[in-house]
Amino acid sequence: MAFQRRNTDKKGSAARNAARRDSPDQGWIWGRHAVLAALANPKRKHISLHVTRNAATELDDTFRKLADIELPGQITSRLPDGAVHQGFALKTSAPPAESLNAVLEPTHGLLVVLDQITDPHNVGAILRSCAAFGVRAVICQDRKSPPFFGALCKTAVGTAETIPQVQVTNIADTLIALQEAGRHVIGLAGEAEARLGDEIAAHAGPGLVLVLGAEGSGLRPRVAEHCSSLARIPMGPKAESLNVSNAAAIALYEASRFDPRINPKPE
Repeated sequence: MAFQRRNTDKKGSAARNAARRDSPDQGWIWGRHAVLAALANPKRKHISLHVTRNAATELDDTFRKLADIELPGQITSRLPDGAVHQGFALKTSAPPAESLNAVLEPTHGLLVVLDQITDPHNVGAILRSCAAFGVRAVICQDRKSPPFFGALCKTAVGTAETIPQVQVTNIADTLIALQEAGRHVIGLAGEAEARLGDEIAAHAGPGLVLVLGAEGSGLRPRVAEHCSSLARIPMGPKAESLNVSNAAAIALYEASRFDPRINPKPE
């Protein structure tokens, strides 16, 4: 597999800082699990691979021959401040998004919709839960979601390569389309009267859609308005809310209880 190498010999701190930043189309992935998973994803087009001598021993022969063997500090200098790379850094393209039509029908499986959740750590953690609990795809707004690089991929621990993403222009309009296709859309909202477990039990199945809003603001009014129902996670009095990635994990576990692939009925 050939890498699409680009000239990175520009001089000056401005050029170096620009090279560290991701664009919507290409960016850096770092960390052992994230890089190895990205290398195994045939949908990405890789530009350059930088590893330490020890890390190179974990690559197959094809990628080992293409990799630049560098000192840890050299790899650090290529990445954003604070990136913990474990000896692995990969510059690569963004994975292509799936179309909404590919996941529209209820038989296609459980979907998760992210309403303007922009923190890459939260999105990465949500992707990890999606992989664990059998989600078909994640739907997000094209201009209000972090790219599939960097901290998102590091936090997802490889699962960013296994969960398809669907990018849409308007979340509310997308929820309307999902319901017209026969899906039931549950929005998580702390002020809702219905309990999440009860709502999922009443509408469990591959046609279920779970909608999560940003921390603090929650679901936007028009998004909440176009959910089939709203539900809350019951909590004790010592906490007002949960981190959105924790809420996602709880909601997805509840949904997985009715998924025979994950919880088969005893014979």
